Amino acid sequence: MSRLLVLNEDEVLRLLPMRECVNVMARALIALARGQVHQPLRTVVRPPDIPGVLGLMPAAVSGEHPAFGLKAVCAFPANTARGKDSHQGAVILFDTDSGELLALMPASAVTALRTAAVTAVATELLSRRVAGDLAVIGAGRQARAHLEALSAVRTLRRVRMHDVEEGRAQAAAEAMSGSLPVTVEVVASAEEAVRGADLVVTVTSSAEPVLRGEWLSEGAHVNLVGASTPREREADAAVLARSRLFVDRRESCVNESGEYLAACEEGAIGPDHILAELGELLTGEKLGRTEEAEITLFISLGMAVEDVAAAEHTYRRALEAGAGVWVDFS
Repeated sequence: MSRLLVLNEDEVLRLLPMRECVNVMARALIALARGQVHQPLRTVVRPPDIPGVLGLMPAAVSGEHPAFGLKAVCAFPANTARGKDSHQGAVILFDTDSGELLALMPASAVTALRTAAVTAVATELLSRRVAGDLAVIGAGRQARAHLEALSAVRTLRRVRMHDVEEGRAQAAAEAMSGSLPVTVEVVASAEEAVRGADLVVTVTSSAEPVLRGEWLSEGAHVNLVGASTPREREADAAVLARSRLFVDRRESCVNESGEYLAACEEGAIGPDHILAELGELLTGEKLGRTEEAEITLFISLGMAVEDVAAAEHTYRRALEAGAGVWVDFS
C-alpha cells in the first residue's frame, strides 16, 4: 500500500523559508542550464464559460535530488476581490522509481515562494550591489513574498508601493513594514513609485502595461512577474527597448511573454534581444550586467521545474521534521 503525504500551506511556508528557497531555485536553474530537466511548455485550458484558466505544468529533474511532479493550478483573477489568492491548485510529487504518488501540497504557497525566490536570484545576479530603492507595483500575495525575497539579497533603503486598490496597498504595507528595515510607502501612481528607483518589481494581474520605459532610471534593474500569457503585458515596448533582457527560459519567453511578443510586433526589439537565461548566468556561461548605468530586465514566466524542485525539497524537509498528514492512497 502506498502512502501520500499531505502538507498544508502553513507547513509549506515553515518548511521552505525564503532564503532556503532562493538557494533551491538557483540549483533548479543550474540543472535546467545543464540539461538535467525535462519540461514541456505549460498547457493552459481556457473554458469559455468559466472565469479562469487551468495550467498544467509537469517536469522531471535528474541529478543530486531527482524529482518528478506536476503543478495543476487555476488562475482566477476575480479571487483577489473576494479576499482569496488568485492562484488555486496543487503541486503533486511522484516517486522517480515507481511513479507512486508521494506528496500533495498547495500550489498557492509553493508558487508564491518559488516565484519570489527566482526574482531574488535574478536581482542578485543582475542588479547593482548598491541597489536598494525599490518600487513595487501590485500589492497582492506576490508583492509581500517579493518584499521578503528581495530584502534577503539587497539592503533596502526605501520601498514605494502602488496598487490600483489603495486599501489593498495600505494593508500590504502595514503587514510588511514591521518585518523590513524600512517603512513601505504607499504612493498614488505607478510612475511615482518607479521614478528614481533602482529596483522595480511588477506583480499585477493587469493585461495592459502598468510600467513605462520613460520612467526608468539609469542603472535600474526591473523584474516583470505578473504577466504569464501572450495576452498580458505589464510593461510597454519602451521598457524592453531600453533594457538588456534576461529570462528564465528562452522557449517560454518567445511563446508566452506578452511583453516580449508585443515589443517584437511593434518593432521595438528583435529576436536577438534575449541575452541569456538565469541558469546560464549561474553557470558562468553568459554574462549579466556589464555596466553600472545599463538597465537590466528579467521577465519571469514561471516554470514547472521551479515548482517540482521546491516540492521535492519541502518533501524531504517534511520527512525530517515529521510534518504533514499521511494518507493511505492505494
